[in-house]
Amino acid sequence: MPSHPGGRHRRFSTRGWLVLTKLLRAYLRPHTGQVLLVVLLLSVQAAGGLYLPNLNADIINRGVLDGDTAYIWRTGGLMLGIALALSTVSVIAIYWAARVSMTVGASLRATIYQRVQRFSAREINQFGTASLITRNTNDVQQVQAFLQVALTLLVIALVTSVGGVVMAIREGAALSVLLMVAVPVMALIIAVMLAAVVPLFRSIQSKVDRINQLLREQISGIRVIRAFLRTATEQGRFQLANFELTRTSLRANRIFAVTSPVLVIVLNLSAVGIIWFGGHLVSRGSMPIGNLLAFVTYILQILLAVITAVTVIILIPRAVASAERITQVLSTVPTVADPAQPGRPAHVTGAVEFRNVSFAYPGAAAPVLTGVTFTLWPGQTSAIIGGTGSGKTTLLSLILRFFDPAGGAVLVNGLDVRKQSAEELWSGVGLVPQQAFLFGGTVASNLRFAGPHATDTDLWRALGVAQALDFVASMPGQLDASVDQGGTNLSGGQRQRLSIARALLTHAQLYLFDDCFSALDPATDARLQAALRAETRSATVVIVAQRASTVMRADQIIVLDAGQIAGVGTHRQLLAACEPYREIVTSQLGEGTAA
Repeated sequence: MPSHPGGRHRRFSTRGWLVLTKLLRAYLRPHTGQVLLVVLLLSVQAAGGLYLPNLNADIINRGVLDGDTAYIWRTGGLMLGIALALSTVSVIAIYWAARVSMTVGASLRATIYQRVQRFSAREINQFGTASLITRNTNDVQQVQAFLQVALTLLVIALVTSVGGVVMAIREGAALSVLLMVAVPVMALIIAVMLAAVVPLFRSIQSKVDRINQLLREQISGIRVIRAFLRTATEQGRFQLANFELTRTSLRANRIFAVTSPVLVIVLNLSAVGIIWFGGHLVSRGSMPIGNLLAFVTYILQILLAVITAVTVIILIPRAVASAERITQVLSTVPTVADPAQPGRPAHVTGAVEFRNVSFAYPGAAAPVLTGVTFTLWPGQTSAIIGGTGSGKTTLLSLILRFFDPAGGAVLVNGLDVRKQSAEELWSGVGLVPQQAFLFGGTVASNLRFAGPHATDTDLWRALGVAQALDFVASMPGQLDASVDQGGTNLSGGQRQRLSIARALLTHAQLYLFDDCFSALDPATDARLQAALRAETRSATVVIVAQRASTVMRADQIIVLDAGQIAGVGTHRQLLAACEPYREIVTSQLGEGTAA
């Protein structure tokens, strides 16, 4: 890689053109017929526009100078008919160009969305949520906008500029030498401009990511920001990111602001030279005046085509940067993927087995889990307890195959999760995550997220088990009561109980409760667990918690300490034989706790 920044940018720009071309070629292939139709129609429009100055020259040379009024009317009528036909062609071409570009944009968004849905937690963390959102919205919009303009303005500009040069040479070969100088100069100016702005637009997209990230953080954490009087500090962070984005955008636009006037100056100087030398040719009788006027008209058409091309070129650097970012997502292979030939468990019982499992997060200094071995049986409630960072939630992530273990194996229903399809695995699991997330809608729509065909009776039953019946019944509309996105209009305990009710509607053989009782008072916690035990008596139930009072009634308690199993047994057994568990119970419930 060249050490000089300019060389590095040019190399990356060349690769960027290839990435953009490859991306568009792949998504335009299903629309080849429409694209060819658009190009044909626009070529006809450009060719017709180039033919009109020739007719105008004939009117002057053969009609005006010879006094042939009939010829003027005939040729003028022909020009009017061509102009009307070209207008119709233009409308049809723009319609199909817009339709193709919008369809390609929709396909890109759908493909990115589907790819992200297959990402494991590792890929999600690699890109970041804010960046993935930007790539599926802003970046796709940039590529879509470029495609729409390219299918309309760029085709016309290319045909007009090339055809204009040919027609100008045909009208006056002696004057065409000036074009042979002006056109390469303009091409050089455009090339220099592109080399300068492509790195800037790549930087702009990264800065848009940063803006999105800050906005997500500050909107989500507004209560914390206000509680700790950090409003001014966060405003400063946002203003700095906004300033960086604005400064980079201004640098790119200044280049564009200089480029257009320079191109206009080059062509205007060419037009002045053409009129100067063309006037001498006309005065000597070497060139008809109609041909000179046609030549000047072609120069103006070339000028308009170049300005139009610059308008399109302004979008190219941003489209290139966006195409690179989109391709990064589409080319990323998920580290956790379904096997080529997924297996199916012989019996779906909900049993879970860990066999000498080890796991470490990417870049971590030490493994999160080391040599973990245990079994979770159907018909039992198993609890996992341990200090913060001991690996409790990681165990559940491995059961769901959000990650793959670095060593050992995780078996669900007697089959390694790596040999099962993700949907088959998840279909048998009822999950209540650590952060009880609810979707914008109603209580009923959130519950039916897990059981689409559940009746109102089923919903009330699940709410009763989850100890949520009373507060839902008191809400305006009850099951049709409004729920804000994220459940922000509900308390933490209410969100947790609705999440538990939602999981119960899966009627799964394996339930995973990830520290979802933390916002409940002890009395509600006890009633909820008693109801859960009756409701899930034949299933495998796993409860992750930090409170001893939540786990002490479990049939089996697994104690984690620094990523290793410190003890397995009942509450009484662990009090007697497991020092880490005894310390947790003593610190939370006091000395002398024996039951």
